[in-house]
Amino acid sequence: MSGEAGSNPKSRDPAERRHISSGSPWEALAGYSRAVVDGNDVFVSGTVGVNLATMEFAPTAREQAEQAIDTIAAALAQVPATLDDVVRVRVYVPNRADVEQVSAVLACRLGRARPANTTVCAPLAVEAAKVEIEVTARVRGAASAP
Repeated sequence: MSGEAGSNPKSRDPAERRHISSGSPWEALAGYSRAVVDGNDVFVSGTVGVNLATMEFAPTAREQAEQAIDTIAAALAQVPATLDDVVRVRVYVPNRADVEQVSAVLACRLGRARPANTTVCAPLAVEAAKVEIEVTARVRGAASAP
Protein backbone atom coordinates (compact mmCIF):
# COMPACT_ATOMS: atom_id res chain seq x y z
CA MET A 1 0.00 0.00 0.00
CA SER A 2 1.15 3.50 -0.69
CA GLY A 3 0.39 4.66 2.88
CA GLU A 4 2.75 2.20 4.57
CA ALA A 5 5.81 3.46 6.36
CA GLY A 6 8.89 3.32 4.18
CA SER A 7 6.93 3.04 0.94
CA ASN A 8 8.13 6.42 -0.29
CA PRO A 9 11.09 5.72 -2.59
CA LYS A 10 12.52 9.16 -1.76
CA SER A 11 12.56 8.53 2.00
CA ARG A 12 16.04 8.09 3.46
CA ASP A 13 17.24 5.63 6.03
CA PRO A 14 17.74 7.59 9.30
CA ALA A 15 20.97 5.62 9.74
CA GLU A 16 22.36 7.65 6.82
CA ARG A 17 22.15 10.77 8.96
CA ARG A 18 25.01 12.03 11.09
CA HIS A 19 24.47 13.99 14.27
CA ILE A 20 26.98 16.60 15.41
CA SER A 21 27.16 17.90 18.98
CA SER A 22 28.81 21.03 20.31
CA GLY A 23 28.60 19.90 23.93
CA SER A 24 25.99 22.55 24.76
CA PRO A 25 23.93 21.66 27.84
CA TRP A 26 20.79 22.65 25.92
CA GLU A 27 21.38 19.82 23.42
CA ALA A 28 21.10 17.25 26.21
CA LEU A 29 18.22 19.07 27.89
CA ALA A 30 16.07 19.27 24.76
CA GLY A 31 17.34 16.13 23.00
CA TYR A 32 18.64 17.73 19.82
CA SER A 33 21.87 17.91 17.82
CA ARG A 34 23.86 21.05 17.02
CA ALA A 35 23.77 19.86 13.42
CA VAL A 36 22.29 17.03 11.38
CA VAL A 37 23.94 15.93 8.14
CA ASP A 38 21.59 14.24 5.69
CA GLY A 39 23.23 13.62 2.34
CA ASN A 40 24.68 16.93 1.17
CA ASP A 41 22.40 18.98 3.42
CA VAL A 42 23.54 20.24 6.82
CA PHE A 43 20.94 21.63 9.20
CA VAL A 44 22.45 23.61 12.08
CA SER A 45 20.18 24.24 15.06
CA GLY A 46 19.52 27.68 16.44
CA THR A 47 22.75 28.75 18.11
CA VAL A 48 23.02 31.43 20.78
CA GLY A 49 26.20 33.40 21.34
CA VAL A 50 27.42 31.71 24.50
CA ASN A 51 31.02 30.72 25.12
CA LEU A 52 30.59 26.96 25.59
CA ALA A 53 33.81 26.68 27.63
CA THR A 54 32.68 29.21 30.25
CA MET A 55 28.90 29.31 29.62
CA GLU A 56 29.15 33.11 29.67
CA PHE A 57 27.46 35.54 27.30
CA ALA A 58 29.32 38.56 25.93
CA PRO A 59 27.65 41.89 26.72
CA THR A 60 26.84 42.98 23.15
CA ALA A 61 24.75 41.53 20.35
CA ARG A 62 27.72 41.93 17.99
CA GLU A 63 30.01 39.80 20.21
CA GLN A 64 27.27 37.21 20.75
CA ALA A 65 26.68 36.98 17.00
CA GLU A 66 30.42 36.40 16.46
CA GLN A 67 30.39 33.64 19.12
CA ALA A 68 27.30 32.02 17.58
CA ILE A 69 28.95 32.02 14.14
CA ASP A 70 32.13 30.52 15.67
CA THR A 71 30.04 27.69 17.17
CA ILE A 72 28.26 27.16 13.85
CA ALA A 73 31.59 27.15 11.95
CA ALA A 74 32.97 24.54 14.36
CA ALA A 75 29.94 22.31 13.77
CA LEU A 76 30.24 22.73 9.99
CA ALA A 77 33.95 21.86 10.16
CA GLN A 78 33.00 18.42 11.52
CA VAL A 79 31.02 17.68 8.33
CA PRO A 80 33.43 18.90 6.70
CA ALA A 81 31.88 22.13 5.44
CA THR A 82 32.52 25.85 5.84
CA LEU A 83 30.57 29.06 6.22
CA ASP A 84 30.89 29.39 2.42
CA ASP A 85 28.54 26.39 2.12
CA VAL A 86 25.69 28.16 3.97
CA VAL A 87 22.63 28.64 1.75
CA ARG A 88 20.07 29.76 4.36
CA VAL A 89 20.30 31.72 7.61
CA ARG A 90 17.57 32.51 10.11
CA VAL A 91 18.29 35.10 12.76
CA TYR A 92 16.28 35.82 15.89
CA VAL A 93 16.98 39.06 17.74
CA PRO A 94 14.91 40.12 20.77
CA ASN A 95 15.82 43.82 20.55
CA ARG A 96 15.22 45.52 17.20
CA ALA A 97 18.00 48.01 18.04
CA ASP A 98 20.51 45.11 17.83
CA VAL A 99 19.60 44.06 14.27
CA GLU A 100 22.18 46.35 12.65
CA GLN A 101 25.04 45.01 14.82
CA VAL A 102 24.06 41.41 14.13
CA SER A 103 23.59 42.06 10.41
CA ALA A 104 27.09 43.54 10.19
CA VAL A 105 28.52 40.31 11.64
CA LEU A 106 26.50 38.23 9.17
CA ALA A 107 27.71 40.34 6.24
CA CYS A 108 31.32 39.93 7.36
CA ARG A 109 31.21 36.22 8.17
CA LEU A 110 28.64 34.91 5.64
CA GLY A 111 28.81 37.57 2.94
CA ARG A 112 30.83 35.48 0.50
CA ALA A 113 28.14 32.76 0.56
CA ARG A 114 25.31 35.29 0.06
CA PRO A 115 22.75 32.97 1.73
CA ALA A 116 19.03 33.58 1.84
CA ASN A 117 18.24 35.35 5.12
CA THR A 118 15.27 35.90 7.39
CA THR A 119 15.63 38.04 10.50
CA VAL A 120 12.88 38.01 13.12
CA CYS A 121 12.60 40.17 16.24
CA ALA A 122 11.24 37.94 18.98
CA PRO A 123 12.00 36.92 22.58
CA LEU A 124 14.48 34.05 23.00
CA ALA A 125 14.31 31.05 25.34
CA VAL A 126 17.62 31.94 27.02
CA GLU A 127 17.26 35.27 28.82
CA ALA A 128 20.88 36.44 28.45
CA ALA A 129 20.90 35.72 24.70
CA LYS A 130 20.81 38.74 22.39
CA VAL A 131 20.79 36.68 19.18
CA GLU A 132 20.12 33.16 17.95
CA ILE A 133 21.31 32.05 14.52
CA GLU A 134 20.28 28.95 12.57
CA VAL A 135 21.77 27.93 9.22
CA THR A 136 21.35 25.38 6.48
CA ALA A 137 24.35 24.44 4.38
CA ARG A 138 24.64 22.42 1.20
CA VAL A 139 27.98 20.82 0.53
CA ARG A 140 29.20 19.61 -2.80
CA GLY A 141 30.33 16.01 -2.66
CA ALA A 142 29.62 13.27 -0.13
CA ALA A 143 29.11 15.04 3.22
CA SER A 144 27.36 12.07 4.75
CA ALA A 145 30.44 9.84 4.68
CA PRO A 146 32.01 9.56 8.16
